[in-house]
Amino acid sequence: MATANAGKQDAGAADRPSRRRALAELLTAPFKAIFGSWFAAGWISFTVGTVSAVLSCVRFLYPNALREPPMTFKVGPPEAFEEGVVRTDWKVKFGVWIVRYRNRIYALRSVCTHLGCTPNWLPSELKFKCPCHGSGFRITGINFEGPAPRPLERYAVRLAEDGQIEVDRSRILREDLGQWTEENGAWISVV
Repeated sequence: MATANAGKQDAGAADRPSRRRALAELLTAPFKAIFGSWFAAGWISFTVGTVSAVLSCVRFLYPNALREPPMTFKVGPPEAFEEGVVRTDWKVKFGVWIVRYRNRIYALRSVCTHLGCTPNWLPSELKFKCPCHGSGFRITGINFEGPAPRPLERYAVRLAEDGQIEVDRSRILREDLGQWTEENGAWISVV
């Protein structure tokens, strides 16, 4: 009699779903609703993986080059610059201040010589002030306060054929090396 009851229990157990099967159905229901079947989900995953691998290979063929601004650029005619005024128009794009001071026009590099921070021009105090460690530079670029070991650097400037001032960022001129001369292009004389 015990064997007869055991056979009935086994037959009834096969008809009702197990917890494992119910949990699997519950978890796979969203995928079946979206993809239709596991077979379709597999093909979609394979296709997405293959396309992303091909796109990665195509991207690898292009160089990782930065789009930097040109090394030489024109800032306008000398008449466009007022005496004693620092123009900050080119600070963000080229890292340059254009200054007209004592009948000279020159281009100061906007990088502190202490640790490479970007100083700010303070027109009320007529000085450049570095926000990192407090270095101060006069309108000429000469350091007078703080830990900066030397003056700001200048870029070479020249008067182009069309009458505009051309700044050459590839030529950096340092005062401590005696390069701040008109012959080196450290400034343009303006009357």
